[in-house]
Amino acid sequence: WNGSSSALGSFLGIPAEGPPTPLGQHPPPVATSKEEQKRLLQHRPDQPKNPKVLRIAIIGAPNAGKSTLSNQLLGRKVFPVSKKVHTTRCKARGVITHEDTQLIILDTPGLTNPLKVKRHNLEKAMLTDPWDSMKHADLVLVLVDVSDHWTRNALSREVLKCLSRFPHIPSVLVLNKVDILKKKYLLLDIVTDLTEGIVNGKKLEVKSAFKADSSSSAKPPLQITQAFPPGSRAPESPCRQETDQAREGSGLDNSSGVRDAKSSPITEEAQGPKHYGQKDLKDMKGWPNFREIFMLAARSGEEVDTLKQYLLMQAKPGPWEFHSDVLTNQSPQEVCDNIIREKVLEYLPLEVPYGVTQVTEMWEEGECGELLIVQNLLVPRKAHMRMLIGRGGKVISRIAQEAGQDLMNAFLCDVRLKLRVEVKS
Repeated sequence: WNGSSSALGSFLGIPAEGPPTPLGQHPPPVATSKEEQKRLLQHRPDQPKNPKVLRIAIIGAPNAGKSTLSNQLLGRKVFPVSKKVHTTRCKARGVITHEDTQLIILDTPGLTNPLKVKRHNLEKAMLTDPWDSMKHADLVLVLVDVSDHWTRNALSREVLKCLSRFPHIPSVLVLNKVDILKKKYLLLDIVTDLTEGIVNGKKLEVKSAFKADSSSSAKPPLQITQAFPPGSRAPESPCRQETDQAREGSGLDNSSGVRDAKSSPITEEAQGPKHYGQKDLKDMKGWPNFREIFMLAARSGEEVDTLKQYLLMQAKPGPWEFHSDVLTNQSPQEVCDNIIREKVLEYLPLEVPYGVTQVTEMWEEGECGELLIVQNLLVPRKAHMRMLIGRGGKVISRIAQEAGQDLMNAFLCDVRLKLRVEVKS
């Protein structure tokens, strides 16, 4: 991967090497029966001749968009998504099989702390699951929501702790929700802060001269330099002139580590990844060991294919873990529960949805092959029951309709979903 299609490459004005080849796959549906899914998971993988595999942990603060990105990469919705924090309550795997390569996405709960786990009545596993996922990962994607002006200029303590504990695992910074960010020039500051000014062992330098026109919301011309990954070739002269012009216009300082087309890269491999202790982390806002940076909008799918191409190219020779017909290791019931809970979180205020218990009463195939599901939603109080049902049953009807549509897309069959609301006895 030579960086020419990455976010920093586009900032530099480096032309991409032609459009990414369409991945053109039709992801398999989730099995509708527990037995069928169990059989698929136990099925011996249909290994190609020279299989490649990459295990990817996606970490970040709660609500950064990890599940949305996972669903977009998979091409089918199997992970719950909500504006409320802690929608993902357990670790689950998503499987992308493309030609001879298998990507395994370890979708993890947002990195949180004991106080929040107690407040939201969350499972204690939410404190350990992200760490467990890191142990099995070949690559880490650190996702940051750039639309959140409170958090976008610093990685959380939990994320930094996670990265410092596994410095040997290559990590990539992914800036999400860039479409919402009106002032695109802010991306320069965000990148500098989140990388501590270093990418792939090479220093980035952004001077204040560029910020003079702070009223502009247009995408900046070419403001950041990139350290190219080891073994890659920097682009040749066509963009050299553009890069020089950008450097003059943006105040990039060549003397402080900006690499021109002919200089040799300084890589992490040459220096070895530095280990950071707790004292170091206190003074750090970002992580100086990122290999690459991507900027995308996971919700709309913008630039997600670029990231997917990169991930496929990072895969290493190794046996597949799953049969190519597997999309997720979750059971059909887990997929269903998660999607319904997502809607409940979306439509109920504040802490109310975290007290809802789901009980599946019926799960069977109808005469015409449709899936019939009846689920009871148990709430602690009558007031919560009224909220969930809504005036004239509007809220619960809307939840059932939206969840049913998502389940049809996951299972690729007709789904008839009926929801009942009861007060816990």
